[in-house]
Amino acid sequence: MKLSTISAVIALGLFASGAQAEEEKEFTMDGELGFIFTSGNTETTSANAALNATQELEQWSNVFTFKALYKKDTVDGVDTTSADKKFASGQANYKLENPDHRLFGFASYEDDRFSEFDYQATIAAGWNQKLWADETSSFQYSIGPGYSFADRFVTDTAGNVTTESENGFLVRGAFAYAYTISETAKFTQSFSTEIGEENTKSRAESAVSAKIAGGLSMKVAIKFDHNSDVTGERDNLDTETSVNLVYTFF
Repeated sequence: MKLSTISAVIALGLFASGAQAEEEKEFTMDGELGFIFTSGNTETTSANAALNATQELEQWSNVFTFKALYKKDTVDGVDTTSADKKFASGQANYKLENPDHRLFGFASYEDDRFSEFDYQATIAAGWNQKLWADETSSFQYSIGPGYSFADRFVTDTAGNVTTESENGFLVRGAFAYAYTISETAKFTQSFSTEIGEENTKSRAESAVSAKIAGGLSMKVAIKFDHNSDVTGERDNLDTETSVNLVYTFF
């Protein structure tokens, strides 16, 4: 039996902001989208997408993110969805007298259909600092207390499934690093962890992007999503490797 695999990566177009500052853009946004199709004994459709936006104002430095992952398998004419995940977050950083020193507020929401959670959400606040930013690299971190909201699916002895709330205080830490490899290539590394009483949730992404032409780039990334407290035969760690086209709007 022959199995043919067709991979297509498509750039997702959104809209550009016209606001500009004298030295750097006040608002930037990029969208990315990757598709994988397979046909033969098993037909698979997989798509991942992301939307990232940054805003630099005199008193504020803000970051917004939306990510989605979807996968469907068709075996002997039967469709089965094996991944359906959405994540959104936003962080607002208020600049102090030294603009590299900030106070931050953070919020996130995740809906993963195939996790043991109905949803997971976080709010946090604390200290953010840009340690350095030059032509070659940049590094900043955030740390502070927060509160988590989550509903976990619970199955009783009769097989009935209900949800159980797991809310509690946590400590959130995160950092973002960027390194310019060349005029057309860049490496980025991000990491965050939310240490709570019930669960510690951590995320990481390592990515290399290379500019193709204009605002179009190719991005190769590996992502890690870890929960310390899982039940049954579920894995603590989820990984995702992607090759996407990214279109940046200025």
